[in-house]
Amino acid sequence: MALIPYSLSRAALFSMDAEAAHEFTIRSLSRLQHTPLRCTFAQPFVNDPVTLCGLRFPNRVGLAAGLDKNAECIAAWEAMGFGFVEVGTVTPKGQPGNPKPRMFRLPPSEALINRMGFNNHGLDAFIRNVQRTRPVPSKSLLGLNIGKNASTPIEQAADDYLAGLDGVYPWADYVTVNISSPNTQNLRALQSDAALDALLDTLMERRELLAQQHGKHKPLFIKIAPDLEQEQIALIASTLRRYGMTADGRHGGRLGVIATNTTISREAVQGQPHADEAGGLSGRPVFEKSNHVIRELRAALGTDFPIIGAGGIMSGADARAKRAAGADVVQVFTGLIYRGSALVREVAEALQPA
Repeated sequence: MALIPYSLSRAALFSMDAEAAHEFTIRSLSRLQHTPLRCTFAQPFVNDPVTLCGLRFPNRVGLAAGLDKNAECIAAWEAMGFGFVEVGTVTPKGQPGNPKPRMFRLPPSEALINRMGFNNHGLDAFIRNVQRTRPVPSKSLLGLNIGKNASTPIEQAADDYLAGLDGVYPWADYVTVNISSPNTQNLRALQSDAALDALLDTLMERRELLAQQHGKHKPLFIKIAPDLEQEQIALIASTLRRYGMTADGRHGGRLGVIATNTTISREAVQGQPHADEAGGLSGRPVFEKSNHVIRELRAALGTDFPIIGAGGIMSGADARAKRAAGADVVQVFTGLIYRGSALVREVAEALQPA
């Protein structure tokens, strides 16, 4: 267990503005992660390896992107027991994101609303941080999450994703393509049938060139939204399946999907303070929505297509439900804010085979 129970620090953090508390936490973890004081948050590692997309995941619980946008705390997340750590979203150029305030807690629903807008220091700084903060050797797999700059027209989005892929490829175990944040204008349009097909065609072609250059194929994961109609899910699944197949018609570990990002729905939090704030809602209210998307994807994609489940995991039981819906492994984000690092071990143990 971590040396300091999270319950002792949560009250202080929740007394602060949500983004100020987040920044304080990232600064603290960054400073402590390579010192003996990492014992204040470190936990025993649950060894439960599983192979997915040709990668050996040390256990089935990962950190979702968005919490560590600039890759400042990779060693700290590993010390907490995550089997895989995803950082970003990074854009080719640094950008400030949307105006503050832009992050809000909804404690009665164990939820957050954010409209951060891909605030980050840019690709060059991101890669330097990856090199500086990832332990060598590392227990955990590393996912690097890429997006487009707000100033880039949606018609030129592929250029930003290619720049991101080129930059992160040597340092990633897998790369996530974020096309589902609700906080960058028109970004979710890339989930449409023709746009997704064109983007995947471009990215998969570049990935083959990078694989030849670096001598290793690295999987791509596409991160999608929970706010999808049945027909949209079916079209996305069809496109993913087509690009994930090898020449012999089998899934070759080339492509996976992360389901899901935050929701724009407010149905579950109506009437609460901050419920009407613009942005993506995460935490418990997105749990069933993401599970629905996962179930539909699994039915459409078959048993061997890699699915990472994310959205509303607040307990080990929630993680098991996500697995039952069809996820191979899971990610947490908002649950970490409400429960602390103890959630990581709880989820990892809950997902171990009986």
